[in-house]
Amino acid sequence: MLRDIDHFFLEKQEPNKSCLLALKDIILNYHNELELVWRYRLPCFMYQAKIFCYLWVDRKTQMPYIAIGKGVQIEHPQLIQGNRTFVKLFMVDPEKDISIDTIYGIFDIAMELYD
Repeated sequence: MLRDIDHFFLEKQEPNKSCLLALKDIILNYHNELELVWRYRLPCFMYQAKIFCYLWVDRKTQMPYIAIGKGVQIEHPQLIQGNRTFVKLFMVDPEKDISIDTIYGIFDIAMELYD
């Protein structure tokens, strides 16, 4: 039987489905202490029992994104805050190559906020 978290990924249409699955692997490969859990009806990646980031798809643009926990404390030109008070978003175009170096660079900055 599939879990809710599995449904989140498998119910998406291509190319978002493949993009989100790739992002999940990229995030989990960043740090061995990141744990994927289903919280608040979305896939969250926890570090030290706190939300490090989560994945979602923008309703208007239908583009996947990584929401960076504690993101409002990070200054990076590719992060979008909008009207959010906790996270900033890293938008991912599913039709283009994913910049792992950029993601990991943002994660490096975010990780400093947890230690």
